Amino acid sequence: MDGMTLTTFALIRHGQTDWNAQRRLQGSSDIPLNDVGRGQARNAVAALSGQEWDTIVSSPLRRAAETAELIAAGLGLTVARHVPELTERSFGLAEGLQAGPELEALRIPGGFRGGESDDEAASRGLTALEALAEEFPGRRVLVVAHGTLLRLTLSLATGNTLRSIDNAVLNLAHHHAVDGWRLEYFNGEPVVEAVHG
Repeated sequence: MDGMTLTTFALIRHGQTDWNAQRRLQGSSDIPLNDVGRGQARNAVAALSGQEWDTIVSSPLRRAAETAELIAAGLGLTVARHVPELTERSFGLAEGLQAGPELEALRIPGGFRGGESDDEAASRGLTALEALAEEFPGRRVLVVAHGTLLRLTLSLATGNTLRSIDNAVLNLAHHHAVDGWRLEYFNGEPVVEAVHG
């Protein structure tokens, strides 16, 4: 791969699930989309059409896999494969809980008891994306994954602390072998490069 190669990634969080709606931590629990989420996935097609996508991959968890299927169908494409490394960060014993004392009791520095740390999830996600950049140099890759994994991964990739990622909106990032990562769209909005004076 030569140093000039720019690989473009659309990074989409899956559509809504019932646990999202109830504000429960999902993590590696395999919760399906709800009807709102299916609608969000279909609506995501508009932001992605009008551009060619060379491949579509997703997390193996049902909510991401089904979002990817719905988007692929809308674009007239098929999902190439499921990438286990794109699974949502594990929250361990906290999965299924809502904010409150029970959840707080499980919090440890960088994560939750029995789960993956922020750093572990971020480096796993970034390794997976960089492997895709190496596999599809100079191409356009559509990835459907998870909110926390994508937030942590993009924060690590760009050196910025990003806020949470909305369901089924466009995040667009470019990977350059030498210059690293640049985020062009975040939560459907163009990213204005912060100038530090």
